[in-house]
Amino acid sequence: MAEDILSNYQHIINTFTFVMGSRGVFEFRVNDELLFSKKQLGRHAGPGEVLALFKELIGPVVEPYPQS
Repeated sequence: MAEDILSNYQHIINTFTFVMGSRGVFEFRVNDELLFSKKQLGRHAGPGEVLALFKELIGPVVEPYPQS
């Protein structure tokens, strides 16, 4: 999840902090807005799910970082 976001949007991220809770519970927040909560949903994020939520939040104007 973190790798997906950082490799695609490193050019717009100033700070990235990954904090795990107990028992593998985690939340993904952007500017204090909750995008995904394992605790609330009772499941892990699917492949690309958190990246898709992030893309939806930032909108289509922000292009992913060019991959070499």
